[in-house]
Order: sequence, then structure tokens, then C-alpha cells
Amino acid sequence: MLNRIQLLFLSLLFINCNSNTAEKARSSENFDSFYEKFHRDSIFQLSRIKFPIEGKKIQEFKKEGWSSKNWEVLRSKISDVDTTKFKISAIKTDSTFIEKCYIPNSGFYTEYRFKLIDGKWNLVYALDQNI
Repeated sequence: MLNRIQLLFLSLLFINCNSNTAEKARSSENFDSFYEKFHRDSIFQLSRIKFPIEGKKIQEFKKEGWSSKNWEVLRSKISDVDTTKFKISAIKTDSTFIEKCYIPNSGFYTEYRFKLIDGKWNLVYALDQNI
């Protein structure tokens, strides 16, 4: 059975954990502002990709992993894609954003995954397929 000192300690620990979580949520970077800057500023974009990242660049029969040497700067936001030609999806949570764009039955498909890491958004996965 817990004594009063143990209960007090557990209560303080619980309160401290909750305040740290709330503080992290308040200090996290705003995704929309990040996303705009990510597509507008190539230097900023490269600073938010820790190479090598997961995913591949697939062109016809050539597959290669991503590096800073073969990275192609992303300029188009998912909201700017012409939906009369492309199918798109975007799923956002508090700590992730996943966007997909493809042309059905064409071999063209892209997927980008962003993740909140230590209060800052980063691109962590990129698949660019054109076969």
C-alpha cells in the first residue's frame, strides 16, 4: 500500500509530465508556416531534410536512394496540384503530414511524409516514381 509520501511524489511526477507535454505542444512549430517556407526557400528545405531519408527515386528501371546530391527541390504544394489531372490525398495529425499524388494507371506516383521532431517539422520520407 502506498504511503502519503509516495502518493505525493507520484502526483508531482504526473503533474510535471503533463506540463512538459503541454509546453512541447505550445512550443512546436506551426505546420502551415513551415510548409509554405519549405516550398518557397530551397536552403530552408535542405535544412529540414536529414539525409539519407527513407524512400526512393524511381525513374524507368533505375532506383536510387535520396542524398543531398540527387535531391530535387520541391516547389509545388499539394494544394497547388491540378486535380483534374492528378489524384491527391493529404493526411495530417499533430505530429505527421503525409501527402500523395498520382495519375491512375500511369506509373506516376509521389509520396512525401513530414514528421514533427523536437518541435520542428522535417521531411522524413520521399518516394518519386515515374515508370
